[in-house]
This record gives sequence, C-alpha cells and structure tokens, in this order.
Amino acid sequence: MKLSNRLQLVADFVTKGNILADIGTDHGYIPVYLVMNDYIPRAYAMDIGKGPLERAREHINEYKLVDRIETRLSNGLDKLLKGEADTVLIAGMGGALTVDILHRGKEVLDTVKEVILSPHSEWELVRNYMVEEGYEILREEMIIDAGKYYVVMKWKKGEDNINKDEEYTKEELLYGKLLLKNKDMVLKEYLLKEKDNYQKILDSLNSYGKDNVDMRRKEIELSIDILNQALLYYV
Repeated sequence: MKLSNRLQLVADFVTKGNILADIGTDHGYIPVYLVMNDYIPRAYAMDIGKGPLERAREHINEYKLVDRIETRLSNGLDKLLKGEADTVLIAGMGGALTVDILHRGKEVLDTVKEVILSPHSEWELVRNYMVEEGYEILREEMIIDAGKYYVVMKWKKGEDNINKDEEYTKEELLYGKLLLKNKDMVLKEYLLKEKDNYQKILDSLNSYGKDNVDMRRKEIELSIDILNQALLYYV
C-alpha cells in the first residue's frame, strides 16, 4: 500500500511500537499501512460514519489484518477506553471539530502517550487549546499535497500541567512554534503567499477610500503585521 504524501507524513509521526487509535479513520489507510508493515502491533480504526467504517473494514480484510485492527463506530473518542491506546490520531477535520473531540475525550487522552493532530483549518484554535490544556509540542511539520498546505503536530501532556502557562506569541499560535523556530521552508512559502494575498486585498480596499471599509482594512493590516513577525524568524 502506498499512501499519499500527506498521509505518509501523518503515519511517520506515530511512534514505533505504539498502539494507535485513529479517530475519523475514513478508509483506514493509516492503521492498515502501519500494522501491515509491523510498525505498530495493533490499532483501533474509529469513525462516526457507518459508510467510512465499512470501507475501512474492506481494506482491513483485504490485507488480512482483522486480528490486529479493530473497527469501532464512535463519535470521536467515545468508544475508546482509558489505557487502550498509546497514540491518538485525529486528522482531516476542521479545527473546531478537532477541539470538540479533544475536549469531550479529555479523560481518555490523559491515559495516552501522544496526540497527533492534522486539522485542515483553524490551526490557531487547535494549538491554543492544546497549550491551555498543558500539552507540549514535540514535533511539527508542514507539507504541500495536491496544491494544499497541511500541518501535522505531535503533542504530549506536560507533567502536572507544567506547560499550561507557556507563552506563545500570536504568530506562533497561528503558524506553529516549532515550524518557525526550525525555519520550515514550506511554511515560509505559505507565509509569503499569504502576505501577497493580504496585500492584494489591502490594495483593493485602499482604492475605495471609504469609511465603511476601515474596519476590514485594519484587520488586513494586522494580519500582515503578524505575517511580518513570523517572517522575521527566517532572517
């Protein structure tokens, strides 16, 4: 089985030998790939939809992994028991839904070793939640797949919430503390494109010169300021 570039990166974030719970597994590609290559011993493939879960079962059966990958119809982490998994993976959802799943599954998450997240949107919302809950960012990478930018993050719970008050700047929450510190070049490309897009919007607004666009103009200017702060990491 060959994964897409995005899914391969997500799979690479899972610690070897861990038991995986893939939340929103869809076709079950990641647990199947990791188990069939003996990278992990077993996994739980979980999804809220019966259709996606049936597709996952088909793939699991195709690779004869029924005894090592268990499928569960579950709303988020609802059907995962404490201590059953070492790694929880939530990928391919919006940031708000990701945070909702994390919040509802807090008790289970307290028993896992790592949480891997790859939200398709609202990265700041997810990062802010994890920081407030006392998690420490271990690894963070950005990739382009089929013309779209994706972020993958690995977190662990800090002992006694020691990271709960860790300071993050606005740009670090928006674009990733480790991505910026490591001068990630994919992120730099993304930042430059974002700045160019915002500048075009600002130029368009400035051409109107009307009071009713002042608020929007200020919002765009603030976004450009934050992007400039992020780009300073690359100087």
